[in-house]
Amino acid sequence: MSVEALALKLPVEVRWHGRGGQGVVTASRLLAEAALKEGLFPQSLPDFGAERSGAPLMAYTRVGREHPQERGHVLEPQVVVVLDSTLLGRVKILEGLIQGGILVVNTSASCEALVDRLQLRDLLVCTVDATGIAMKLLGRNIPNSPVLGAFLRVVPIVPLGVMEETIKERLGLRMGAKVVQANLEALHQGYQRAQVRGVAWN
Repeated sequence: MSVEALALKLPVEVRWHGRGGQGVVTASRLLAEAALKEGLFPQSLPDFGAERSGAPLMAYTRVGREHPQERGHVLEPQVVVVLDSTLLGRVKILEGLIQGGILVVNTSASCEALVDRLQLRDLLVCTVDATGIAMKLLGRNIPNSPVLGAFLRVVPIVPLGVMEETIKERLGLRMGAKVVQANLEALHQGYQRAQVRGVAWN
């Protein structure tokens, strides 16, 4: 199955992993808001543990062509997104991820290295150095925009342009034009620089 065809496989359930301050919940909400613009039915749920900067946390996104019936945590996601690779091996990142699912990881390591390290033979794996992109463009380790770009490379639920509009609207309410533009560039770089290995949902 081609990556482009994945857009037709709805509903999709996504689980996001990261640390406080990295924009995990914002990424989930941005995806949901962009999906709403496309006439889809999204749901975004945060799952906070210790609410402090640097603490591990999760968020969940559901997107379908009908209203989601489930309201709780995503237990068997088709997609897992990791905004902080230091969580690998410390948190049960792969728990519940369906066979043939998709793993998107913010890491400077190659897809091949990650596949070999975690023995991810039955998954589509996407890696992107989102931290490197964020540090260069934003000056801070807030990798959610480039990770969203990588996500849309392998799970094109919405067009990249729609995500651009969503970022402009949400971030424009509380950030200056330069920060918004930097996030848009980070989104595009994440999309372009994502590495992909494997075929999902055979």
